[in-house]
Amino acid sequence: MTQTSVTQPFMDVLSGQRQAVPPLWMMRQAGRYLPEYRELRAKAGGFLDLCFTPEYAAEVTLQPIRRFNFDAAIIFSDILVVPYALGRSVRFEAGEGPRLDPLDTPDKVATLAAQVDAPKFAPVYEALRRVRAELDPSVALIGFCGAPWTVATYMVAGQGTPDQAPARMLAYRHPDAFARIIDTLVESSITYLTGQLAAGADVLQIFDTWAGVLPPREFDRWSIEPTRRIVEGVRKKAAGAKIIGFPRGAGALLPSYVERTGVDAVSIDWAAEPSLIRERVQNRVAVQGNLDPLALITGGAALDRAIDDVLENYAAGRLIFNLGHGIQPETPIAHVEQMIRRVRNHR
Repeated sequence: MTQTSVTQPFMDVLSGQRQAVPPLWMMRQAGRYLPEYRELRAKAGGFLDLCFTPEYAAEVTLQPIRRFNFDAAIIFSDILVVPYALGRSVRFEAGEGPRLDPLDTPDKVATLAAQVDAPKFAPVYEALRRVRAELDPSVALIGFCGAPWTVATYMVAGQGTPDQAPARMLAYRHPDAFARIIDTLVESSITYLTGQLAAGADVLQIFDTWAGVLPPREFDRWSIEPTRRIVEGVRKKAAGAKIIGFPRGAGALLPSYVERTGVDAVSIDWAAEPSLIRERVQNRVAVQGNLDPLALITGGAALDRAIDDVLENYAAGRLIFNLGHGIQPETPIAHVEQMIRRVRNHR
């Protein structure tokens, strides 16, 4: 991890120090709402070409920092890098999202490699080194992976689905086979994340985008426990590593997630119940979130009210201001600037 004497407000919050003005960044801040991203994306060709060309990935990571001076940069990559490193076919169809060869039966699961081909992570590590070299020392650099449950949902179905029913059904019908996928992803993610720290990441985020579709028993088994194992495994190799969890849609299960995974902070979506978060989550860890991305698209007075709600609910404690999920491609840049002004003028 980067050692520096320069203050990083983002890292200070993770270390237990509330900031009068919350540090600010956005999930998917490097993306299609920026003209400079669209220009480079067209030049790069395919999406994976953009991810796996260190020069391009580093440039895309830095674009929103140059434009908005956010307090953190997140490396431009994708959660499906891990299946790719496990030898799975991963491709992105224009307008349709990712496509993989589905692991939807125990026989197919048996074909899954036991461990990652670690050299396939090298372009991500090189991109991290390039970003860290160019990034102002006061700006934190975030590495990330998808949580095993969320990554497994794509691996089982071969694509995203509305409720991830294929993975849920496989986990019910063939829990041992599904556990093999999860176990492989846990070990692969530990390798990947510790490599990101060594390459210059200051902090890690684990995205469990589909955690909210799981009932409590399955949430415990397939979301909390694998994340706990990753956090523990990373810290065995990198003591004191700072890790943020994002079990999107976890709702009332968030306190248990925080208590048992050992994360330093938790991202919350825009539907989170404020009193629950304040009294049972933010009293233990830092909170990151949770502006509705649609309020950011709307702008004007509605955006101001939504920003003020987040600040009123959470700024008295340790808060990293963010969205409740990723920024949408149609978001006007002027609305992002409006958000930044309002948050940074908060006292």
